[in-house]
Amino acid sequence: MVVIFGLDLDAPLPYIGASVMEIIIAIVAFLIGYVIVSFAIWLFKKSLRRTKLPELLIEFMARFLKMILIVFVLLAVLPIVHVDVSAIVIGLSAVIGLILGFGLQDTMTNIFAGFWLAMLKPFDIGDYIEVNGLGGTLEAVGIMSTTLTTPDNKYIMIPNKLVWGASIVNYTRKPVRRVDVDVSISYESDLERAIGIAMRVMRDNPLVLDDPAPSVVISALSDSSINLQLRPWAKTGDYWTVKGEITKKILDTFRSEGIEIPYPQLDVHLKEKG
Repeated sequence: MVVIFGLDLDAPLPYIGASVMEIIIAIVAFLIGYVIVSFAIWLFKKSLRRTKLPELLIEFMARFLKMILIVFVLLAVLPIVHVDVSAIVIGLSAVIGLILGFGLQDTMTNIFAGFWLAMLKPFDIGDYIEVNGLGGTLEAVGIMSTTLTTPDNKYIMIPNKLVWGASIVNYTRKPVRRVDVDVSISYESDLERAIGIAMRVMRDNPLVLDDPAPSVVISALSDSSINLQLRPWAKTGDYWTVKGEITKKILDTFRSEGIEIPYPQLDVHLKEKG
């Protein structure tokens, strides 16, 4: 008998049936089992990384295996606190039966969709993607869902079947991207001079690539302005830096060079009778 502060740790607790000592042993056993499982999964992933399997597939398989092993650890620990594991197994069987009866199609579709996403690898962890109108940095492809984190740190979970069945835009897959910067000038401004200034602004930026070469196009002739689009190319990692720098620089340079950037305006002409 173990007594601490007058409390018999071996005495069964009311409504539970297990003693404090047994609960402590169960918690410690579960933690030890969790550590062993985590270490085994680490070894599993380390061994698979020596192969040519995609990282997403390795993560997918590791998550699936870890979930199964944790369930086994839990089933092994519960008898310590006098929990009838057979009842739990029956309960799990009932749950599985419900899944088979009502949700197997969606469940299996998500699992297989996750497998094919990890296998065919249309994106990788850390890529910025857009799918089903939702954009974010890819965190993981799980058993049932794909998780993204938005630039403002929102967490998005999308069922794998919706990802697999949708168009996927991967913004960071290619090493080089074109940066589109839109700017307008008035009809009274010297168009050729404005284009020359825009080309100079792009070429002076050290992050803008020479190949592919930057360019300027007339994107539209709107009601009150000529719309230009500056098209420098940059490394994908420099995309937002180049976009911000070019946008600010072209505004400052046009102002200093006397190139008018017009405000939207509407001319109204009144005619008097007689």
